[in-house]
Amino acid sequence: MGLNDKLTPRQIVQELDKYIVGQEDAKKAVAIALRNRSRRQMLSPEMREEVAPKNIIMIGPTGVGKTEIARRLARLAEAPFLKVEASKYTEVGYVGRDVESMVRDLTDLAVSMLRASHSEAMREKASEIVENRILDVLLPPSPKRGRSRSATLESPDQEADQEEDALEIMETEEEDLLARSREKFRTRLRAGELEERPVTIEVQSSLMPMIEIFSPGGFEEMDINFKDLFSGMLPKRTKERRVTVAEARDIFMEEEFDKLVDMDKVISEAIDKVENSGIIFLDEIDKIVGRDSRTGPDVSREGVQRDILPIVEGCTVATKYGMVKTDHVLFIAAGAFHSSKPSDLIPELQGRFPIRVELKSLEKEDFKRILIEPRNALVKQYIALMDTEDVYIEFTDDAIDEIASMACQTNEQTENIGARRLHTIMERMLGEISFSAPELEGDSITIDAKYVRKQLADIIKDRDLSRYIL
Repeated sequence: MGLNDKLTPRQIVQELDKYIVGQEDAKKAVAIALRNRSRRQMLSPEMREEVAPKNIIMIGPTGVGKTEIARRLARLAEAPFLKVEASKYTEVGYVGRDVESMVRDLTDLAVSMLRASHSEAMREKASEIVENRILDVLLPPSPKRGRSRSATLESPDQEADQEEDALEIMETEEEDLLARSREKFRTRLRAGELEERPVTIEVQSSLMPMIEIFSPGGFEEMDINFKDLFSGMLPKRTKERRVTVAEARDIFMEEEFDKLVDMDKVISEAIDKVENSGIIFLDEIDKIVGRDSRTGPDVSREGVQRDILPIVEGCTVATKYGMVKTDHVLFIAAGAFHSSKPSDLIPELQGRFPIRVELKSLEKEDFKRILIEPRNALVKQYIALMDTEDVYIEFTDDAIDEIASMACQTNEQTENIGARRLHTIMERMLGEISFSAPELEGDSITIDAKYVRKQLADIIKDRDLSRYIL
């Protein structure tokens, strides 16, 4: 049972509240969608196959939290998550990326996730092997002494026995000395005393030539992994590299992970994870809505919608890891819909997004909360960044209020870019401190409303200038 199986919708919203301010309707919608995932897994196999995901479309201006909600949800669900821009896809027949590539990208991501997870489970076992390999490099085992069989046969029995006993004693003494030395090196290695020591190791040198293949449907559709195909046919060559012990450890760990991790099992689990837990966030979906005037790329835009439709409805996509079904992948679409509306999408695509959520524009109070409440709040970030230079900055309440007011005012006077306006204002306001931080070591600086107005007054007054800077 994963983390998302234990969380109730209310707890999911509470987790999202730690990073995203407001937008309660959107948070509730994604929390229900995530909970329905775990509910579906508890059904009988027959019923489970029939329950389709309730895809969501988020409508709202830029910078209000659409992408952040989807990203945090995926982390919470520990699910493969892919964010794509719908505007980068082209209709079949045009030059560009085809929509099926989003499923192939999601599968690649899931395989990487599962490989990392399996590697972590094998870390302890791999660490032991790597430690012994490093000790073999630092202190190579002495070769066994070979005895001349002919000499033994020619010598008398007594002399042969004495020679054999002497050899055994010498070998035993050397082995004991080597074992003691090895344990001393092991102790120093574990203590981190040898990390910067240079060593010479042998690494495999790939003779695989670089091949690029262009095809209309994508190279993955050929379902052939040329690297695996040729790896057994081409000879393996090793080359010597001069590295530190720390670098050698990383190289050896990757080699051992490749040997220990069962990639067939990883791929099988990854495909299952994509098919039952995958989340694809389709951003800028309003950009593929055709306008009334049939000029330019509008024909292609509607074609992209038709190409996306079978992916969202549920189809089988060929990837280099095998066939992947999209019937139970959760799709979350988002768009500002400034010059169009959701009803302008083709009816079939509208029907595949039954849940529609409108996100509200941010107001002054929202900006104030965004600055200080989330775990990744901007104020906390800048305080931590300056603390690395031993410069301690403190924001007063009236400074937070003034920053929020300026962000709200600038959004009203120019383009409304939501919370992203805070990034430009904070960077502009603290630019001088950031530049001079190395010379201000040990200083404490208080940021108040007066300081904020002083840094931003000229730009706020000059609307033409603020249009380009803020």
